[in-house]
Amino acid sequence: MQHLGPLTGQERLRDRAAHALRAALIAGELRPGTVHSAPALAAGFGISATPVREAMLDLAREGLVEPVRNKGFRVTEVSERDLDQFAEIRALIEVPTVGRVVRQASRDALAALRPLAEEIVRAARDHDLIGYLEADRRFHLGLLALSGNARLVETVGDLRKRSRLYGLTGLDERGELLPSAQEHLELLDLALAGDAVGAEACMARHLGHVRSLWARSGAEPAARRAGRGGRKAVPAQARLRGAEGGSTAGR
Repeated sequence: MQHLGPLTGQERLRDRAAHALRAALIAGELRPGTVHSAPALAAGFGISATPVREAMLDLAREGLVEPVRNKGFRVTEVSERDLDQFAEIRALIEVPTVGRVVRQASRDALAALRPLAEEIVRAARDHDLIGYLEADRRFHLGLLALSGNARLVETVGDLRKRSRLYGLTGLDERGELLPSAQEHLELLDLALAGDAVGAEACMARHLGHVRSLWARSGAEPAARRAGRGGRKAVPAQARLRGAEGGSTAGR
């Protein structure tokens, strides 16, 4: 039950299904290029098809899957070229923007990001990949939001959605996720010190570091990772079983 706790009245089953599917994508249970139907996934989860179909539509809007007529949804394939281009665009946007934010934003506004930076490190230590992704997203977009340019934030958010799941499992297994997480604290310390040039350099290094780790992770066969000792990934289907008391729960 690493990624899913007991279903609460405040959370929709659709959201729980989307959470489990994201975890399955990270763990490599849903491989790029494979097609999955909502009824088949729902049967594995032990729930009705409607919330799973709605969850897959949510993932489609994020660019993680794409609808396939009369078949279901295909897990989006992202090439090395795609990742290179995403990383290049992010660097062109985020590096100069963080320098501008350091020069213009208040220290209080920057300091308010520290809990998120610490949450990223904590999630990496706990091997909580879903928590890591969420805290990392909120930190980066929150930092960029201090520029006052909502369109810029939206653009980077879209780029992150299209590349964020790739390579995290391998990084975590090799112990390389934590150093990447700690770079967020380094970046924030530079920003709070008013070191715009240093913050820009740190952001450039961080984005380049992340991209190189993606490449190394992608080069390592998934079968080799799955055969290692240590923690075993809990299948997403098993994590959702028991979440629905009956087959009619939904939105």
